[in-house]
Amino acid sequence: MKQVLQDMIKGGSTIVESPVPQATQGNLVINTTTTLISAGTERMLVGFGKASLVEKARQQPDKVKMVLEKVQTDGLMTTIDAVKSKLAQPLPLGYCNVGVIADLGTNTDGFKVGDRVVSNGPHSDVVRVGKNLCAKIPDNVTDDEAVFTVVASIGLQGLRLAEPTIGECFAVTGVGLIGLLTVQLLRAQGCRVLAIDFDDSKLELARKFGAVVCNPGKGEDPIAAGMAFSRGAGVDGVIITASTKSNDPIVQAARMSRKRGRIVLVGVTGLELNRADFYEKELSFQVSCSYGPGRYDPSYEERGHDYPLAFVRWTEQRNFEAILDMMVSGALDVKELISHRFKFEDAAKAYDLLVADSTSLGILLEYTSSLASRHVTTVKLNSATEYTKEAPIVGFVGAGNFASRVLIPAFKVAGAEMHSIATSGGVNGVIHGSKAGFSEATTDTSSMLSNGSVNTIVIATRHSSHASFVVEALKENKNVFVEKPLAITHDELNQIKEIYNQKLLDGKSPKLMVGFNRRFSPQIQKMKALLYPLKEPKSFIMTMNAGFIPAEHWTQDNLIGGGRIIGEACHFVDLMRFLAGSEIISVQARRMGQVEGVDIVEDKAAIILGFADGSFGTIHYLANGSASFPKERIDVFAAGGTLQLDNFRKLTGYGWKGFKRMNLWKQDKGQNACAAAFLDSIRAGCEAPIDADELFEVAQVTIDIAEQLRAQ
Repeated sequence: MKQVLQDMIKGGSTIVESPVPQATQGNLVINTTTTLISAGTERMLVGFGKASLVEKARQQPDKVKMVLEKVQTDGLMTTIDAVKSKLAQPLPLGYCNVGVIADLGTNTDGFKVGDRVVSNGPHSDVVRVGKNLCAKIPDNVTDDEAVFTVVASIGLQGLRLAEPTIGECFAVTGVGLIGLLTVQLLRAQGCRVLAIDFDDSKLELARKFGAVVCNPGKGEDPIAAGMAFSRGAGVDGVIITASTKSNDPIVQAARMSRKRGRIVLVGVTGLELNRADFYEKELSFQVSCSYGPGRYDPSYEERGHDYPLAFVRWTEQRNFEAILDMMVSGALDVKELISHRFKFEDAAKAYDLLVADSTSLGILLEYTSSLASRHVTTVKLNSATEYTKEAPIVGFVGAGNFASRVLIPAFKVAGAEMHSIATSGGVNGVIHGSKAGFSEATTDTSSMLSNGSVNTIVIATRHSSHASFVVEALKENKNVFVEKPLAITHDELNQIKEIYNQKLLDGKSPKLMVGFNRRFSPQIQKMKALLYPLKEPKSFIMTMNAGFIPAEHWTQDNLIGGGRIIGEACHFVDLMRFLAGSEIISVQARRMGQVEGVDIVEDKAAIILGFADGSFGTIHYLANGSASFPKERIDVFAAGGTLQLDNFRKLTGYGWKGFKRMNLWKQDKGQNACAAAFLDSIRAGCEAPIDADELFEVAQVTIDIAEQLRAQ
């Protein structure tokens, strides 16, 4: 398949070829026929991409603040690497898509292959979209009309918040694409409409749709126009669909409104409000969120859980359906909003026009390539490579943020021979696989796991899939590196143990490794060397300032992420096990009490581990601290001395004979050394860097901790 991506560093728009996405639970795979370029949103994104780093910073002051906080805690070089990595990830463009269903995942009742649907899919000839973000298109609505559904739903959601009634008068400020659709929606609601814009051509369309118009660019006063239009009473409501840094639309809206009028912001404007304007009239002001209830809710959009109609009448999907019904009845006319058409292959020209011509409205992209050419599961990325049979020839499963920013570069630096990268969506595999020198990208993960040319598998997917991929890879006699956790349930862990031990009995010896990188960091290695000669027990205090993650994030879902204790605190269970050098024999854990206003309490916990040699330690895993406080701190007390490691940058010895400090210019959590140790063990044919029984022990203990916390 082919998809449009926006370069966020240099600003160019390109078409990238990638493997076709696979149907997954709750998702539809759709062959695209038409997409619509959103003049406002996409012009803004393209402009942001073309801006200099300084301009990007000026446009996002909140992000600058986050960067400065990260510099304070993690150091300058680590922060620079993180910012560069973020900007280097191209952004998919588009969210108005029409096509025909080609394949269905499970739990997609109400749809079938061959249905013509509208979705918020991007500019791509094949898209995979959650079922709640799709709606079937009536037979008498054309593709060219239906493609306006999603963008029209943005205006519709603004109307639902404003609650217009028959006979009321409304002003629409900014009559671009969404504004012109909003004018029609208000007219269909029985309202009188005043359209305000600086573009005469757009105002002329608004007039055709039944609005009275005002052009401030010609010296016309919007406030006076609003008062005259409302017969001196003030307009009942204002819907702002403009995109500007100016505060003028807000000021004008307040001053033309009647007492207790309603103002809804659908677009983007300055937000310096004059209290007196709002106070004296008791005005209502609300910001509209995209195309309706369900937006940005993973439960609704990703997992397909609908809101009950009796309690949430209008969701995203039901707004889509309402817009399509209005097209059927003729109440919504979008034909005159189509200003340009391009072949999908000429998308770059369409974006050049978008930037150069601010009067453009509905720019359509048309998709005519053969369906067979779109549905390819494997794409070659680089020229043929000669692989060394005895070397680690690597296949990656997953190309998310951590894999692309940390794991893939670490394996490349360590000299892995990069063969294949598999993802369910396809595009990320191409983006990151091309940079890292992989030979191919695929969405057929099973074929990659069974590929005889690949002898080593790296698993970097969501946690719930780790165990199944580990088992499948071990069955194929592959060496396996799995990003933590190894498993999220005891049953999963037992399955891994069973297949691993069976392979040992069969005389096979695939390497199994978990990405416990912290034990490989240079400062932890130094601590281990200092502690090793000691014969008496040690005491540990490990503090993890984990940071807030909302309850709806997948890592907090026990079925998908396993929760943050299993998903992240396992790092510190392993680290303490490594520094103690002794078996864990006891586990105690206590979490924050269940209180109102705190959705997740499991990620605020204290864990006490006891070891066979008499050592003990406490892990404070806390998600309720300040982001400006260092993220990780490790204290070790032993034999009259103390070692303190601050955020993997500063290691200090107190009362430690022959050692005072070991400081680094750049934070090093051992990711590169971890990958190198694993690959070296494959090359040398020696034991894996961490004994498998120790990996199983840490996984068992971590799951036990999570179960203790959940039982409280």
